[in-house]
Amino acid sequence: MNTEEAALIICGGIAAYAAVRILLEKNTLRKLPFLNVLSFAVAGSIALLLPHPLGIIAAAAYFIGSTLESNAIASTYAGGIREQ
Repeated sequence: MNTEEAALIICGGIAAYAAVRILLEKNTLRKLPFLNVLSFAVAGSIALLLPHPLGIIAAAAYFIGSTLESNAIASTYAGGIREQ
C-alpha cells in the first residue's frame, strides 16, 4: 500500500465516521460540524482519486460549494439576516 492509498483510506474512514454521526445525532445544530467534516473528507478524496490538475479544481469547487452550503444552513438556524 502506498501513501496515496493510505491517505484515501483515512479520508474514507473520516467520511464514514462523520456520516454515521450525522445519522445518529438528533440535534440538528450538532450535526453541522460533522457535515463540514464530511465535506472536507469528500473534497480530499476527490483530490486523491483524480491525479490530474482538473481533479484539484473539481475538489476545490466541491469544497467551496459545500462550505457555502454549510454557511447558509448555519445562517438559517441562527436566524438569518434581521431587518430593523
